[in-house]
Amino acid sequence: MLKKFFAICLSSAILIVSICGCTNSSASVTTTSVAQSTSSGKSSNAATSSKNDSNSRTTSSFSSSSISTGEKNALKSAEQYLSFMDFSYFGLIDQLEYEGYSSEEAEYAAKNCGADWNEQAVLSAKQYLKTMSFSEDGLIEQLEYEGFTHEQAAHGAEQAYKSTATTSTSANSGAVTTGEQNALQSAKQYLNVMAFSYSGLIDQLTYEGYSDSEAKYAADKCGANWKEQAVKSAKQYLDIMSFSRQDLIDQLEYDGYTYEQATYAATQNGY
Repeated sequence: MLKKFFAICLSSAILIVSICGCTNSSASVTTTSVAQSTSSGKSSNAATSSKNDSNSRTTSSFSSSSISTGEKNALKSAEQYLSFMDFSYFGLIDQLEYEGYSSEEAEYAAKNCGADWNEQAVLSAKQYLKTMSFSEDGLIEQLEYEGFTHEQAAHGAEQAYKSTATTSTSANSGAVTTGEQNALQSAKQYLNVMAFSYSGLIDQLTYEGYSDSEAKYAADKCGANWKEQAVKSAKQYLDIMSFSRQDLIDQLEYDGYTYEQATYAATQNGY
């Protein structure tokens, strides 16, 4: 009877110890799992924080380095040039590249300098008209050569012609246009360096882009003595080659002189 009681007690003790052992083991596993989960969370948060910091540094670095020192200096140079000279977009780029800036730096400066290229074309056109004579078409061609687009050049020439228009009165036709004034100046410049017939001067002026009416106005008002022009032309021919009297007269008539002007010139040159 006692043996059975001790056996029961021993069995109960063993059962209790087993239950306690299992409970402790489960608690240990749970604690370990929570610890690992917490550690993993901390690691994930740290990685996210590190990634955000990295992105922040990258963005900051990009922002501060998006405009290079060369671009900043090129922009300053462009603004300085435009303060005392006029340029087309491409003309300004060429000037900056000539000064040693790279193509990228020069293009950045031209795009960001704030210039009104139409207004730059007007300023260029006015400057040209201050120093020499141009037909409107000739002025457009010159501005295009300087790098302005056709639209910018046409705008510049038109505005420059309007601004320099005069209200001085002509004995024959009233107001004198800018085109007529410039044609007259060009005619006088031509006559200073070589001889022309009346029709030859008109042809030269229309070739330079003046209208027929502007060229005719200039030939009429230039004050040339066409007989004396014929004499000069004959002399120039005789200085470089030999002519008979008739051949010289024929050549002068071919150049636009009348028969009377040509024969007068031949006689004055010893024929």
